[in-house]
Amino acid sequence: MSPKNQSGHGKHALPAVDGEYMLEQTAALCRIPSPTGFTDVAVAHVESELKRLGIASRRTVKGALVAMLPGGDTERGGRTLSAHVDTLGAMVKEIKDDGRLKLSRIGGYDWATIEGEYCTVHADGGAREVSGTILTNKASGHVHGSALVELKRDETSIEVRLDEPVRSVDDVRALGVEAGDFVSFDPRTTLTPSGYIKSRHLDDKACVAILLGVARALQGSGAVPIAPSALFISHFEEVGHGSSAGLPEGTVELIAVDMAAVGQGQTSDEFATTVCVMDSSGPYDFAMSRHLIELARGNDIDCRVDIYPNYASDVSQALRAGWDVRGGLVGPGVDASHSFERLHRTSLEETARLLLAYLLTPG
Repeated sequence: MSPKNQSGHGKHALPAVDGEYMLEQTAALCRIPSPTGFTDVAVAHVESELKRLGIASRRTVKGALVAMLPGGDTERGGRTLSAHVDTLGAMVKEIKDDGRLKLSRIGGYDWATIEGEYCTVHADGGAREVSGTILTNKASGHVHGSALVELKRDETSIEVRLDEPVRSVDDVRALGVEAGDFVSFDPRTTLTPSGYIKSRHLDDKACVAILLGVARALQGSGAVPIAPSALFISHFEEVGHGSSAGLPEGTVELIAVDMAAVGQGQTSDEFATTVCVMDSSGPYDFAMSRHLIELARGNDIDCRVDIYPNYASDVSQALRAGWDVRGGLVGPGVDASHSFERLHRTSLEETARLLLAYLLTPG
């Protein structure tokens, strides 16, 4: 579709969004370790930032964060924007006889995408951090030659080399490291002068930052959503049940704000927002998707329409859990998803503008 269609549908004087603020929040969140199941510090960061913006929030029994935005006509059905703060990661599966660690994956990624990455083992119940490097068990080209290249990267060949003088199981346990300890990956978060942020875990911390940017824009402008509106920060999305429980009461429309997958055969772009109309869980609500597309056209928002065959979202999870809601999916373009991710500031801004148009316009 043409992102600059001047149809006027849903035209609204949108509050200004602060791209620099959203970049800063993305970077701050990416630097907080939060593999699924180990997210409390990241959730607390969002909680604190919402409080600073003057927005109260609460945690669900499961630990997700819910914040109601001020205003909204209570005669209308509630609208919820969801993004997830949990990320890919791992757990210690086994301490090997030589002091190396075997891993179990948290979330869906290829083992090859973490080879060579620095990592942190959160030992002693998270009280102690032990640094390490993720390698194969045939990491030296001088020792293993072509076997290094031919080696299949999987749970049998990938291991963690700890940066401590350990040579045995007992040495490792003396550090407080045990099976079941969380392992986070170094995000290597970098902001470039050209407006890019490259980092692990842009999925989905960039979108949590967008929700903070939307809240900040509303608070700064005094604009009020047309319907009761909430932010839902989920923390088990990467393992399939982030929004299965705890959505705000009265929600009838749920938009998952999650990364748009950029790559060969996709329309998604690092400089645009995307409305995903179908993923591996099936089509999203037709009327909602069309409404979002027309809002983008009417408000000069650079928006693409795409389908993701290997993807699911908080909406997918809510629908599978039985929530009676209409669902849509919107997000900024992220290159190399679940790998070495990158996006441009513009995509944060365009996504925030689309969400503001949605909150401020009748459906």
